[in-house]
Amino acid sequence: MDVLIVLTSHDELGATGRKTGFWLEELAAPYYRLEQAGATITLASPKGGRPPLDPKSNEPGSQTDDTRRFEADPKANAALDSTRVLSTIDPADFDAVFYPGGHGPLWDLAEDADSIKLIETTLRSGKPVALVCHAPGVLRHVTNEDGTPLVQGRPVTGFTNSEEEGVGLTEIVPFLVEDELKAKGGDYSKGADWSSYVVRDGLLITGQNPASSAEAADVLVAALGERAAA
Repeated sequence: MDVLIVLTSHDELGATGRKTGFWLEELAAPYYRLEQAGATITLASPKGGRPPLDPKSNEPGSQTDDTRRFEADPKANAALDSTRVLSTIDPADFDAVFYPGGHGPLWDLAEDADSIKLIETTLRSGKPVALVCHAPGVLRHVTNEDGTPLVQGRPVTGFTNSEEEGVGLTEIVPFLVEDELKAKGGDYSKGADWSSYVVRDGLLITGQNPASSAEAADVLVAALGERAAA
């Protein structure tokens, strides 16, 4: 099975002068879950090449066994160095798509026409899409074939308002994931802050925060297994 992981290319945290990007655990944990399941993994980003890493995601308090393994993995780092340009991706080449979060996607992927088309095409082809933490925010402009918001009436989760407040960025981000999913009609639910919480609605899988990354990948693997057995 072939799985595409889509990462942000955005590295500026609003007008703060601080850096952002993708969150390392949200790439590393799914990467190894998917690899263990036998997936061939391709990485892509809007600009291609090495995507920006949120520096906070590699501080000692945010490191995990998976992030340390990824950092020391030549194959994984080679893939990260050479992400494909998102606009060159053909959704037909992949069996599933996974979106790690970090704050970066709120600025670029949430407004990216290629990302929107990728998600719409993948789901309409009967293939699963999983998004974690801030990444469910990239669904804000994704629609059903009748033009209604994709998340309208669907169970979803994503980074909570209280988690955003906890990291002190409520007034910095372009929008709050929880508020946006609700505004688009999503049936939003959440678990305790910073604990793993994953929601699946058919082919759409969403995870609340970094701690949800591994579980979201496991749910995606299960969805791929169901598809293969059908």
